[in-house]
Amino acid sequence: MKIILLSGGSGKRLWPLSNANRAKQYLSVLEGPHGGMESMLQRLWRQLDEADLQEHARISTCRQQVEMLQRQLGAKSPVIIEPEQRDTYPAVALASAYLYSIAGVSLSETVIVMPVDAYVDNEFFSCIRGLPKLVRESHSELLMLGTRPGYPSEQYGYIMPEACRHSEDEGMYEQAVKTFKEKPNEAEAESLIKAGALWNSGIYAFQLDFMINMLMNRNLPIHYEELYKQYYKMPRASFEDEVTQKTSSRSVIRYDGGWKDLGTWKTLSEEIAFEKLGIGEVSDDSEQSRLINELDIPISIVGLNNVIVAASPDGILVTSKDADTVLNAKLQAMNERPKYEERRWGHSRVIDTAVLASGLHSVTKRIFIAAGQNTSYQMHFKRREAWTVLSGEGILILDEMYRHIAPGDTITIPERARHGLRATINMDLIEVQTGEQIKDDDVIRLGITWDEITSQINMV
Repeated sequence: MKIILLSGGSGKRLWPLSNANRAKQYLSVLEGPHGGMESMLQRLWRQLDEADLQEHARISTCRQQVEMLQRQLGAKSPVIIEPEQRDTYPAVALASAYLYSIAGVSLSETVIVMPVDAYVDNEFFSCIRGLPKLVRESHSELLMLGTRPGYPSEQYGYIMPEACRHSEDEGMYEQAVKTFKEKPNEAEAESLIKAGALWNSGIYAFQLDFMINMLMNRNLPIHYEELYKQYYKMPRASFEDEVTQKTSSRSVIRYDGGWKDLGTWKTLSEEIAFEKLGIGEVSDDSEQSRLINELDIPISIVGLNNVIVAASPDGILVTSKDADTVLNAKLQAMNERPKYEERRWGHSRVIDTAVLASGLHSVTKRIFIAAGQNTSYQMHFKRREAWTVLSGEGILILDEMYRHIAPGDTITIPERARHGLRATINMDLIEVQTGEQIKDDDVIRLGITWDEITSQINMV
């Protein structure tokens, strides 16, 4: 058995906490087993470890999120890297090619695909353990995991089963799929539920050759390196649209235990144990309301029931818990550039953007680098940077020259200058970027780890 955890998506449904640079699965808003906070990714990864399934799992994520993932799970996390975000079908296809061509997994091996934002109880993993046997016994190429609907949601796909077969050993039912409906409106969803439909959990099981044969039939590479190079050719499509709906040989397994997709404020708020996180207060007469504040100014909720107030450098959201449908449509229409970003070495926040009288663009950031961590050794072609150290100490490498920097120091980084910074004491600094255009992809990384960077320089 191999488990592919899908953790490469972004999304705006949990704005303003989630953005293109900080996906919802990395938000530390769930209470951990010892009272600390953990993210959806950390929770599921911990549960896999407790169920002795972690060694079977690999995490599929896009290149932009690797640093954040490694910061939460460790540098040695088993990651399958996508060159860019292209939805769940390309992610599963690339991960399957990796298992086949890099990991050397047998074509008859059972592959289980699941999203990392699934909120499940520990019993759920007994179901996962039973899937390989069901896949071997099944006459279907694709098994889907369905759960009992709690209400007529427009956020899920719906699976309509036919007659069932029962596996006495595993206590789970395999049923042929009659129809599949992806995200119907509320009226359609209600009719489907009355007819016996299940929610699609986004969890699938199949033999590896199912996806490998699909790639070959579509004239796509089955080797990871080549598919990685041609990734841009793959459609931006979900697994449900591109595989589930186009596969006639499919069955559904009904799971009646605890399962929830934490992809909306409504579902997430149901699992948030705290009343407030951050500076502020929720008054005693505000029932079932939640405050999550990442700003350094206080926010108060007074006399409001069943509301969520979330604040970050990207904005402030005040919403009813039941406003999912309207809220999702409004958030998807937003196109704001993210102002907060978590990285392997710390985090950064945009505090000002401007177009100067000269016509040059300017972006000002406040940056935190944790002690013992370092930025990559990099260079930019279209911007220069000016740093002012506010607190902490570190070692700067600028064009192969070492320099100790401390509070009050200012550093100018010209265009095309090679530079990297390691904090010896937690560092805060202000970075001002200036250029004719300022883009996130204007960076060439020459080294990532400090040992890698210093070894390159020592060879010069």
